[in-house]
Amino acid sequence: MFCTECGTWNRASAARCTRCNAALPEVSAPPFDIPDDELRELRQATGNRYTIVKRLGSGGMAHVYLARHVVLGRPLVIKVLHKTLAQEEEMRLRFRREAEAAARLVHPFVCAIADMGSAGEVDYLVMPYYAGGSLADRLARQKTVPATPAASIAAQVACALDYAHRHGVIHRDIKPDNILFDEDGNVALTDFGIATARFHGRLTASGRAMGTPHYMSPEQAMGKLVDGRSDLYAVGLLLYEMLIGRPPFDGEDSYAVGYKHVHEAPVAPDHIDGKVPAALSAIVMKCLAKPASDRYDRGFELADALIAYLAGAGSAGSADARMARAARQTGLTPH
Repeated sequence: MFCTECGTWNRASAARCTRCNAALPEVSAPPFDIPDDELRELRQATGNRYTIVKRLGSGGMAHVYLARHVVLGRPLVIKVLHKTLAQEEEMRLRFRREAEAAARLVHPFVCAIADMGSAGEVDYLVMPYYAGGSLADRLARQKTVPATPAASIAAQVACALDYAHRHGVIHRDIKPDNILFDEDGNVALTDFGIATARFHGRLTASGRAMGTPHYMSPEQAMGKLVDGRSDLYAVGLLLYEMLIGRPPFDGEDSYAVGYKHVHEAPVAPDHIDGKVPAALSAIVMKCLAKPASDRYDRGFELADALIAYLAGAGSAGSADARMARAARQTGLTPH
């Protein structure tokens, strides 16, 4: 078993940890499986700072573990770069870039980086644990999100993006998996792994598209240089999926999806579902304009449009509008 004090793997029959001599809990039977090497290495790499509880899941770039700060008792998440990717210098730079980009952004709706480290073949980031899960989790459970909370979520994301853009960071991978919620339903934007920033050089060759195909802007799908309006296009895609239950474009592969982003016009949400408010559908369609010049120029403009919609959406919408307006005033400087 693992020692809860130092993270060292001990034989099930051991009474005390072989490393720190702490007492080990009694077990009724030996474990069926010895933990994988990565988990053991992560416990050793983080030393006495964190107790590694369990693996929460895996993404395309990293495994994600639930942990707890030993001294503070605070729940945390530790992301560990896949070992196969850690062998590529570009991937390790992207992983470090996530920490560097997020560390420069101090905002209520941006997921903070609490720590990072590297030991042997283990590269890891430590972040707060968000008990509300992700937007992807919510969509998996409910399929859609009602108009009022969907607009509130999008307004918070727009506020976070406006702040990031003003600090020279373009996210480039806005999608449901990267929108987290705390216990009160407040948004935390995470995963700046492929963000572009003025303090970073380009890591990819010109013409190579990076991101998630279903959530790419037309210019991103073509591998062109992007600005903040590309992220706002992705917010429109988020809103579309929350309202309709699917993104506007799908296809057999990433090329087919990218082609549609570039060449095909989406069907307006209120044309698909008559229950979608026309005013909110219009905001979505402005976000999804093919030319970047036809979209909202800044995140605060999109947030203001969503707040105005919420203010006119009845009592529940007014409450969300007040919350979003207060958050916007907290997170944004005067224009």
